[in-house]
Amino acid sequence: MQTLVPKRLTRSAFSPFGDVLFFDPSRSRLVNDGRALRSDTDSRFDHAVLGEEPVLAVYRAQGALLPMNLVIFERHPLSSQAFVALSVESFMIVVAPQDRTGGPDVSRAEAFVGHRGEGVNYARNLWHAPIAAIGPEGDFLMLMWESGSSEDCILHRLSEPLVVGTPQISVE
Repeated sequence: MQTLVPKRLTRSAFSPFGDVLFFDPSRSRLVNDGRALRSDTDSRFDHAVLGEEPVLAVYRAQGALLPMNLVIFERHPLSSQAFVALSVESFMIVVAPQDRTGGPDVSRAEAFVGHRGEGVNYARNLWHAPIAAIGPEGDFLMLMWESGSSEDCILHRLSEPLVVGTPQISVE
């Protein structure tokens, strides 16, 4: 059984898999009659022509503690998928490149821990574990395009669990 040690979610560490989303005060500007700051990201949403409808949803994720056993990976061939932590204090992201057979290569998987106010935009067709709250349950905002077909979400059940262990260093 393979065990992953999660690392802190950073822009550089996550860049092969998509984008990290967060408020960047150095890129902000005043909006809404001076009552708010807007910080645009470099993230662009990628979707296939078949992914016709943008979907904005709120996910309520059950909480769990590390170590955590993963048995399912998923990918979205038609769209990138963005999650932003609304009320979750900490969350886990696990990604894996595609192997020779088209499934997730869990031997090259990576795990990250993010915090409230942060999020990710998974690259289109990237294998990833379902988003997971660390600690208490909480809410995420999710955006992706969907066609209503089985291509919206492809699931892959692992032959044995992938364990995500406790970080060796603080990820706060």
